[in-house]
Amino acid sequence: MNSPTRPFLPQWRRATLAGLTLLFLGSGTALAAGSIRIGLQDDADALDPHLSRSYVGRIVFASMCDKLLDVDTTLQFVPQLATEWHWSNNGKTLTMKLRPGVKFHDGTAFNAAAVKANIDRAKTLPESVRKNELSMVESVTASDPLTVVFELKHPDATLLAQLSDRAGMMLSPTAAAKPDFVTHPVCAGPYKFVERVQQGRMVLQKFEDYWDKDAYKIDRVEFLPIPDTTVRLANLKSGGLDLIERVATSDIKSVKGTASLQLAMAPGLGFMSIEFNLANGDKAKTALGQNKLLRQAFSLSIDREAINQAVFDGVFTPGNQPVPPSSPYYAGAFPVQGRDIDKARKLVSQAGGGPVPVDLQVPNNPITMQVAQVIQAMAGEAGFNVTLRATEFATLLSDAQKGAFQATLLAWSGRVDPDGNIGPFMTCGAGLNDPHYCNADVDKALAEARGTPTESERKAFYATAAAHYMDDVPTLYLYHEMRLFAVSKKVSGFTAHPDGLIRLRGVSVTQ
Repeated sequence: MNSPTRPFLPQWRRATLAGLTLLFLGSGTALAAGSIRIGLQDDADALDPHLSRSYVGRIVFASMCDKLLDVDTTLQFVPQLATEWHWSNNGKTLTMKLRPGVKFHDGTAFNAAAVKANIDRAKTLPESVRKNELSMVESVTASDPLTVVFELKHPDATLLAQLSDRAGMMLSPTAAAKPDFVTHPVCAGPYKFVERVQQGRMVLQKFEDYWDKDAYKIDRVEFLPIPDTTVRLANLKSGGLDLIERVATSDIKSVKGTASLQLAMAPGLGFMSIEFNLANGDKAKTALGQNKLLRQAFSLSIDREAINQAVFDGVFTPGNQPVPPSSPYYAGAFPVQGRDIDKARKLVSQAGGGPVPVDLQVPNNPITMQVAQVIQAMAGEAGFNVTLRATEFATLLSDAQKGAFQATLLAWSGRVDPDGNIGPFMTCGAGLNDPHYCNADVDKALAEARGTPTESERKAFYATAAAHYMDDVPTLYLYHEMRLFAVSKKVSGFTAHPDGLIRLRGVSVTQ
């Protein structure tokens, strides 16, 4: 019998904003004509699509690095650097026709040889986290300057989705061969890199030789990482910013009630989760990392709907899988569980008793800290002594990759194809598998899903995989976000996309 929802309202709910230092950026009128300032919740990590792991990195890349394909607001694939594509009858050959006359920001010509160089780099660069995403690719051939052919090891339904994201972003082969590429990225998008001040700003300038330059009205783009949602919104209201992402749900009424602002929103594709270190270095050698009963107990101690109501005013969707309950690939045999504190305590006792120490890394922004504080209170009732460690986001990602964590609160912005939410995290040796979880049955089911074109068959394989990873609990899923943006009414033409990326095509700013 599940325990009834309890009113978890920890100290953050009663706290005031006294003592909060606001970083006012000043009036937007000080900017040059045709400029836009965008407030981000985090600083981006590596400005190299083959190394990047952060959501905000993808936001920056959307303006700087064109992909072979893009997705529209309905999540359909649309042309970008590839104008058309088709599959062979056996599903093992993908042929793409490329857009003519495209240049990289350094003047290097974009062609089929450049595509081959990019895919080969993503697959072979030692530090690349795109390897797993392109593991199905046997070879890439430039059959003529504007035709590229992908030969696959086996049919794989996920390749187009990968090529519509970082694995399909095209970098100048000339620049990518240089050791300083990560600090001086060169792509083929509408805006070229100008400068980056760590934790300060990233500046891009319109690329005058861009193939679709007339559709871009803004000359200069500044991305400013401001972790505090209240500070971001205050700067938007003051005119220091023109657009902000990840508006706090508690600020929706404030945005709607401000005459100078507008709200843009779309259902998100991703999730918020807690990753547990199972086998990634010495930090995995804990009771929580080595005993799945404790991880199951931790999950049972969490009331996901209570988090949604207390922190997000009921706007988000509670979840327990990598895809939301609305997805056709959601495993219906494993619905979102209610809180069962009695069962959680029994599992802790069965595993040796508590209190069980848990060191939980949390991105250093107020919203995720609020979520973590609710989790800390809930899990504490089941016998877990949770210590919260606020960590700068890029550092958190680095620590996760190196195994310098016991548990970490981590969001994923989501992908069009369900495998993009599952495979990179659950497959043995995958680039984003920070817990180093490895289950041969999961790998087999995911491989079969990737090789199957029909939705019903794929769904069955994903359900098989879910049966295993939901029992092992390398990752505990909490909720699925709405993509919330607040935009100055000086900005026109902006549309929120489910993937959360900021696309500036057709966007203009009145100064």
